[in-house]
Amino acid sequence: MKPRTLEIFSIVFAWIAGLILVSAVLVLLGYLFIKGYTSLNLSLIFGDTPPLRALLFRARVFDGLFPAIAGTLVLVILSIVLAIPIGISTGIYLAEYAGSRIKRALDAFFDVLSGIPSIVIGLFGFSFAVFLHKQYSNRIGPCLLISSIALSLLVLPYIIRTTQAALEGIPSNIRMTALALGATRLQNVFLVLIPRSLSGIMSGIILAIGRCAEDTAVIMLTGAVASAGVPRSVFAQFEALPFYIYYISSQYSDPEELMRGYGASIILLLLCALLFAVAYGIRKGLSHFVFYRP
Repeated sequence: MKPRTLEIFSIVFAWIAGLILVSAVLVLLGYLFIKGYTSLNLSLIFGDTPPLRALLFRARVFDGLFPAIAGTLVLVILSIVLAIPIGISTGIYLAEYAGSRIKRALDAFFDVLSGIPSIVIGLFGFSFAVFLHKQYSNRIGPCLLISSIALSLLVLPYIIRTTQAALEGIPSNIRMTALALGATRLQNVFLVLIPRSLSGIMSGIILAIGRCAEDTAVIMLTGAVASAGVPRSVFAQFEALPFYIYYISSQYSDPEELMRGYGASIILLLLCALLFAVAYGIRKGLSHFVFYRP
């Protein structure tokens, strides 16, 4: 096969594969919105509770998704807050400080961690909760904090790998400039390398946000229940949209209840889009601050 023919074939194949992927996503989203848009209203979120009283936490929502939305937001934020310092620090160590043997060993370890099924992470979180319950306090059990810890373990490989790849992808001339001017290795990392790799690091955080928001197996074993209300503390059980969708789709009693599940799926997608937009805005704001500050 001639090189030109091979090039044309590769381009056509890439376009076809991309169109198939985009078409599959659009079909899935279209089906979801067609099925669930009729159930989208305030009663789906707040039930019979006045929205303002629910938003101010003056009245509990019993027949709406507001507790599940609040629980999902708190869960994602807490998980990301726990995962970011460890993930970024480990990525920096692997890229800048680790020796070849330690790096190979840690690379293999994090590759294995990234391949562990979420149900196994959920079982670990459940076992951890049982251990704390027996050894330290009878008041400790599956709760929001245990779910957040388990989810942070689940998404750590995303943050570590993207941080490491972003730092290692910086050209050597940029990498060595600050060192040549007398900066220490730590100053070079925090003042040059991290600002230059900020886009890649934030991409890993965005991927981690999506994984935290959609995972069901982990939270099902570590604290999510059907009717817990808005979580009052990190040691309380909570509601979450992924668990609600799973619960409704497996145990619905009539078509109207199933439509609520479709509506919850749309709300979860919109919530993920909101979190992605916030993370993207933070990335743009940090990049502007780093590169264009006076």
